Amino acid sequence: MKKLLTIVGARPQIIKAAALSRTITTKYSGRIREFILHTGQHYDENMSQIFFDELHIPRPDYQLNVGSASHGEQTARMIIGIEEKLQQLSPDFLVLYGDTNSTLAGAIAASKVLVPIVHIEAGLRSFNKTMPEEINRIMADHVSTLLFSPTSTGIKNLVREGFRKEAKPPYSADNPAIFHCGDVMYDNSLHFAAAADKQSKILEKHQLEKGNFVLATIHRNNNTDEPQRLAAIFGTLQQIAAEEDIQILMPLHPRTSGLLQKNLPSDLYEKVMQNPNLILAPPVSFLDMVQLEKNARLIITDSGGVQKEAYFFGKPCIILRPQTEWVELVENGTAIITDADPKKIKKAFKHFSSDQQLTFPPIFGDGKAAAFICEKIIAS
Repeated sequence: MKKLLTIVGARPQIIKAAALSRTITTKYSGRIREFILHTGQHYDENMSQIFFDELHIPRPDYQLNVGSASHGEQTARMIIGIEEKLQQLSPDFLVLYGDTNSTLAGAIAASKVLVPIVHIEAGLRSFNKTMPEEINRIMADHVSTLLFSPTSTGIKNLVREGFRKEAKPPYSADNPAIFHCGDVMYDNSLHFAAAADKQSKILEKHQLEKGNFVLATIHRNNNTDEPQRLAAIFGTLQQIAAEEDIQILMPLHPRTSGLLQKNLPSDLYEKVMQNPNLILAPPVSFLDMVQLEKNARLIITDSGGVQKEAYFFGKPCIILRPQTEWVELVENGTAIITDADPKKIKKAFKHFSSDQQLTFPPIFGDGKAAAFICEKIIAS
């Protein structure tokens, strides 16, 4: 029986963890036992607990409740708490997702007490080390024992950094194994799409017509915390909603909601709040988000996860960032990077509003990434 300690700390990690937890419960309960630790890096009832309930993820066995703080203080508090649980449990592996401060803290804590690390979403690179996430994912990769990349590009990035495809067991941090497994979020999207159709009422709630609205999400700190960038994005979305006469639904992340009035010029804030086509909503559940992604005409986002989900559901995507770790989307022509540039955002909107013949080949696997990961963990 392999014993795992899984670290989650933010909403996307909770959702990703659902795929592995569900697979362990349904197929590997006799061979894998999982414990879940929630760092509390981001904790909001709408952003965390509802996901455990809705996605049927086991409640966290441990809560650190670290809350918001500077990068250094937050990460340090998480390292202390994670190290304590690692010493109590002595798991066979620590499982990490993505690139948050929780991921970094888990990587540091486990590497110091010599617990092997499984890193899911390994090998992703934006090649921009001013992004905290880039530092986190690189450092996590380089102390991990089993690295699972969702794409072939991720594997190429790891090989470029010195990882060896031909590594043989026994695996360790000095002899790590890299695997192209597909994306656990694709597993989830396939699994929950039917449930979203049955349970979600989000389209009716906001009177949205299928295929005739835009879904937009903004949460990255360089977009929300910098008034000029936030004004550029919201000013452009406000204009598109008004001039193109199309509804834009924006589920507001708590960070964005808290800074909107503070960081927008007062006249723009009034236009945003009074535009009937620009619908500002509270955070939505995962099933509601799936329903919105499935039925939007176009998705505009600064979220890495939402970029992928747009692709899963065959939707074009405008990326409000200077780079993306999901370069395949841009190379495929189904996503355009605009950063916070109003001209580029409008040009991309016009491009995708024309009659584009977009295709979405299966670059994120076959929807069985979690089972692949479980098999490799058991064999290690």
